[in-house]
Amino acid sequence: MKLRKLMFVLPNLFTCTSIFCGFYALTLCAGDAQPAQLYQASIAVIFAMFFDGFDGRVARLTKTQSDFGVELDSLADVVSFGVVPAMLVYKWALSGLGFVGLFISFAFATCGALRLARFNVLAQRTKHGGASRYFVGLPIPVAAVMLVSAVIAHYVAQGPQARPLGPAARVPVAGLVLALALLMVSTVRYRTFKDVRFSKKSATAFALFCAVGVAIAVLLHPAFVPAAYLSFYLVMGLVESGVLLARKFATAGAAGAAAAPPVEREEEDELAEEEEESADSDVDEQDYL
Repeated sequence: MKLRKLMFVLPNLFTCTSIFCGFYALTLCAGDAQPAQLYQASIAVIFAMFFDGFDGRVARLTKTQSDFGVELDSLADVVSFGVVPAMLVYKWALSGLGFVGLFISFAFATCGALRLARFNVLAQRTKHGGASRYFVGLPIPVAAVMLVSAVIAHYVAQGPQARPLGPAARVPVAGLVLALALLMVSTVRYRTFKDVRFSKKSATAFALFCAVGVAIAVLLHPAFVPAAYLSFYLVMGLVESGVLLARKFATAGAAGAAAAPPVEREEEDELAEEEEESADSDVDEQDYL
């Protein structure tokens, strides 16, 4: 019985280790952090993602899932993948932008917390507990690793004598951070890949995926491979959501055209004028729901 109770601590140890990695990265970012320290902080965030990815698997393996573990995992993600990357990218690139850089870093951390809160609410409302084919919005660990992979690539490309990021690159980095923050709270769907099964098609896609990574590593540098993979994941989610939205509008338009009776051109103009006149006076009830 005591052994069974101790097993409930095991997945939470992984979660707490993720918090420790995030806290260690935060200490490296404190003060006048140099590129080498920011690089070490980025590696610490990668380790935090490793431990964060295993706590849930350990809980399922030992059958020790609990609401306490779910809430602790969300709090750990806010620290390790919200606050820490925000501070890291602020020290790396955005501090030179003054208040604008500070606000953008704050927006990243805040949107990450909002993303986690929304995920927890949706998980409680659905029967499958949040396990589905798609994430709603960009997952916060992916957004965090996207930022730290950029820091790692910048440091490794320049070598031990790496210099701080130049002023010309601050605005593009600010745009990237802001875009990641908005994607986290958006309704853009990103694949979880939980429905992937081994087949000839999936094996071919995986082989092509690995070949592209090897080509990037050989032609450029291995440090650019994670950034390239994550960029592809970001674009893939946007493209899939765009295609889905276009299909939805096309289906709605076709259904509306089939249901609408044929009208003469003059009658359509009269109806349009009447709608424009009534639009100024009528108020949609849904605006107040």
